[in-house]
Amino acid sequence: MRQFHREQPHVGDAESRVRAVLDEIDRTGTYEHTPAELTFGARVAWRNAARCIGRLYWRSMVVRDLRHLAAADDIAAACFEHLRLAGNGGRIRPVLSVFAPDRPEKPGPRIVNDQLVRYAGHRAAGGEWNGDPRSSTLTARARHLGWKRDEEAFQILPLMVQERPGVRPEWYELPDDAVLEVPLRHPDHEWFAELGLRWYAVPAISDMTLEIGGVRYPAAPFNGWYMGTEIGARNLADAERYDLLPVVADRLGLDRSSERTLWRDRALVELNVAVLHSYQEAGVTMADHHTESERFLRHIAQEDRLGRRTPADWSWIVPPISGSATSVFHRYYDPVDPTLRPAFLPREA
Repeated sequence: MRQFHREQPHVGDAESRVRAVLDEIDRTGTYEHTPAELTFGARVAWRNAARCIGRLYWRSMVVRDLRHLAAADDIAAACFEHLRLAGNGGRIRPVLSVFAPDRPEKPGPRIVNDQLVRYAGHRAAGGEWNGDPRSSTLTARARHLGWKRDEEAFQILPLMVQERPGVRPEWYELPDDAVLEVPLRHPDHEWFAELGLRWYAVPAISDMTLEIGGVRYPAAPFNGWYMGTEIGARNLADAERYDLLPVVADRLGLDRSSERTLWRDRALVELNVAVLHSYQEAGVTMADHHTESERFLRHIAQEDRLGRRTPADWSWIVPPISGSATSVFHRYYDPVDPTLRPAFLPREA
């Protein structure tokens, strides 16, 4: 509360609000944020996110106050609207949707999926993977709940919502108009389109708990926009994900007889070129890792001028391709403080 009033001095007296909150806690075991406190806390949680390179725009996050929603059907419908608002026809907007909080003896709802949009992962009879191996557990859970779909490489998983811990989740197919996908093509190689690759536009994280002033919101999906390397150097390239580097290297005619030919590196660059090109051609917001690195240093400079530290996890801030060629590589950062709040936290139960 004091931080909120310190950074927003026009909102009134901090100490009177603190006294009111303490009184409410004494009476009910918790307290309720005002809409302004909720919005401020959510934005500062993004500002405090040590693993995020895109924090320059933390003030622009659209915060949807949906704390009155706790029923699975209502939460699912609101999540689909979240995706529509965030997708914005390709001009991605940072959006956070906050549902009912945990209360004494009354835990709030949970979203089972780690992102609102994820591709299913299936292991075929021969042992090879079809789709995204990272989603194998979610896929198995959806099937256990009754979801049945063909085993495609880019099959969107249903959204699974628990009204409270311990109850059976409800599942919901995502409407077509809520999911914006981008088919991937290369500017120089026509054969790339034959691979049939695509990815979705809005990376909305949905399995973290938003904590503001001791109040926990276990269902609070949020998104920014993609940096190209998240798709081109991780999701599609990692050996434990879609593992496409050998496929791309072979189509490029690269020599894979030895690691010394750097075939992985050359295939990785072309895969990332295709991702950036495709999103640009589709008119969908995406940052490249060099530009985003410069933006992050601008964010640090702005925070320094305001007397605030910027905790950062170097291993997440430095991009997974050409790291030493980016401006975020050759420097140290304020250490990560696990007690810093407000924050997005790994979900407990």
